[in-house]
Amino acid sequence: LLALRNNRVDIALKEIDAILEKKPNFRLGHLIKGDLLMARYRPINTFGNVPDAQPRTISDLREEARVRLERYLDAPPAKDRTPKYLMQLAPSQQYAMLVDASRSRLYVFSNDNGKPKYLTDYYISIGLNGADKEREGDQKTPVGVYHVTASLPKKTLSDFYGDGAFPLNYPNDWDKLEGRNGSGIWLHGVPADTYSRPPRASNGCVVLTNQDLANLSKFVQIGATPVVITDRVEWMDNTEWEDERDGFRKSFSRWKRDWEGLDADKYLSHYSPNFTSDGKKFNAWAAQKRQVLTGKTWVKVGVNNMSLFGYPGVKDMMVVNYD
Repeated sequence: LLALRNNRVDIALKEIDAILEKKPNFRLGHLIKGDLLMARYRPINTFGNVPDAQPRTISDLREEARVRLERYLDAPPAKDRTPKYLMQLAPSQQYAMLVDASRSRLYVFSNDNGKPKYLTDYYISIGLNGADKEREGDQKTPVGVYHVTASLPKKTLSDFYGDGAFPLNYPNDWDKLEGRNGSGIWLHGVPADTYSRPPRASNGCVVLTNQDLANLSKFVQIGATPVVITDRVEWMDNTEWEDERDGFRKSFSRWKRDWEGLDADKYLSHYSPNFTSDGKKFNAWAAQKRQVLTGKTWVKVGVNNMSLFGYPGVKDMMVVNYD
């Protein structure tokens, strides 16, 4: 596509031939080659200039070409900016994944002393009707903070799911609180006769090529790897990102300090009146806490293995996991 922009049809044709030799089931590649061959005989005024093709098929392939090209013309700002949703990785989390539904990309980050460090990214397909899943069967991909719960090998699946699958914990606690339902949201591959699917083609899952899924498997820790799905990734200046992370850490430290200080009023001031714990509403839970604190001469709170994730689409909300 870049060669075509520079009017180098000869280079583009050589490159597409090399791609199709390796990936003969890459449908977008065949469409591009058809355009290149046709361009030898008459001007091409639109991408996918095939008069007898299905309009939906061509529009899907055009969209795939757009998002693939956009990735290379506007690469992720890996060095001087950090995604706002990955605020801190726990020591036990070697990697984190971030899905940008609007750009059809899945980004992989390594854990650099708690800070996410960009490693690589992959083209993906999401739900037929976009992101922000609400109910079973709406063919949307959920938006939120999730983690991989299992690894399903190819031999246990139908060909539809390709070379394997990694289920996610949708619906999570926040989804349930918000009344969202549905199930079976996975990261998975594609059928044997397919190289890639259009940007919007799944029933809600995040779909990769089988080759990319195999590469991605190297970064997956079952039960630990976070997968944050957002409609559009917001990248923050590193200084701004550090200020926001440190600001939350200070708030968290005040909560810990007030608990250890045995001051029930200060401690409980950190909680919403809508807070619940194991089914107990705030007033009943707070009364129990006051009683427990009254009987203590000291409290020591140890916190470790903490991760922080900003929640996509919800203002001023952080998901915090810790021991």
